[in-house]
Amino acid sequence: QVQPVASGGGLVQPGGSLRLSCTAPGFTSYNCDMDLYRQATGKQREWVSFIRTDGITSYAASVKGRFTLSKNKAKDTVYLQMNTLKPEDTAMYSCRCQCGVWGDYWGQGTQVTVSS
Repeated sequence: QVQPVASGGGLVQPGGSLRLSCTAPGFTSYNCDMDLYRQATGKQREWVSFIRTDGITSYAASVKGRFTLSKNKAKDTVYLQMNTLKPEDTAMYSCRCQCGVWGDYWGQGTQVTVSS
């Protein structure tokens, strides 16, 4: 299994930055894509970003220009750099590994709270 684990969440003031990590042993070996989602209390889950095996990234309009996704293949880790955070970015952020025939794996999330 390629089980992603998210970390790096916390409390940050509006305008601040955080870097989330999603580590999934086997992520590189199994040529998985990684998607990040978030879910605010009382709202539906929202797709945030993805990074494909070839490094192509895409972002939701609500975070484009503020969030950047990158990966370290040697560490089987994807990083979400979040800048200029807003209160509406407050949510539980989680990772999803899509590994084709090897399966589709969701991990537990990490809470991000943007508040003064």
